[in-house]
Amino acid sequence: MTVPVRDAATVVLLRDGLAGIEAWLLTRHADLVFAAGMSVFPGGRVDPADAGLPMTESVAVIGERLGCDERAAAALVGAAVRETFEETAVLLTEPRADLAEHRAEVEAGRLPFGDLLRAHRLRGDVAAVRPWARWVTPDGEVRRYDTRFFVGALPDGAVAQDVTTESSTAGWLLLATALDEGRRGLRGLLPPTAATLASLVPYGTVAEALAAAQGRSLDPVRPRLIRSGDGAAAVELPDGSVLPVPQALVR
Repeated sequence: MTVPVRDAATVVLLRDGLAGIEAWLLTRHADLVFAAGMSVFPGGRVDPADAGLPMTESVAVIGERLGCDERAAAALVGAAVRETFEETAVLLTEPRADLAEHRAEVEAGRLPFGDLLRAHRLRGDVAAVRPWARWVTPDGEVRRYDTRFFVGALPDGAVAQDVTTESSTAGWLLLATALDEGRRGLRGLLPPTAATLASLVPYGTVAEALAAAQGRSLDPVRPRLIRSGDGAAAVELPDGSVLPVPQALVR
């Protein structure tokens, strides 16, 4: 059966820590259908209403970079802002606001995110989410996504919270620490997550990483799933490099 590829957006939420850049990572519940037990960035699939969210500016330039029309770009940016709020209670809006008390209602679908923004005269901050990468889930997975990765800084005064119903734990981690835990089998990292973390390691500050986003290639990375005789799995990237797939995901 052909598995449809759905649009999705994820946000690598960053802050400057004492020892370097830190990223917010959520560990998904072990009983979820997709990426169970994996540590991931906030994100999820695009909802139809995401394209209609109020925004600070045109997303035409982002659409050009992502190779899609303006409506599709608006949906991706909207999903990035909404998912960040649903999974961390952080609002990437102008003006800044703290509406954490409404987060659970939005996540549960009882309160449309657009209605919440309009009621408080808020607009999604287009400049706060900068395209960084694009990955397409390989054939063979139970769910497939065309995921656009954005990078964004934790707004001044905002506090990310471990609140989403989809995760068992969440918190800030140094980029190098998360990668080391992944290599040692202490943390499950999907290949796109590991590759994105590694791509951010060279930068000393969040400001440097955000400035580098403009020069990033956004060509879709389409990994090829490969399996060995002992049941292990990995993905081969277009450049020939190979990244392991956590054993928990191998079916």
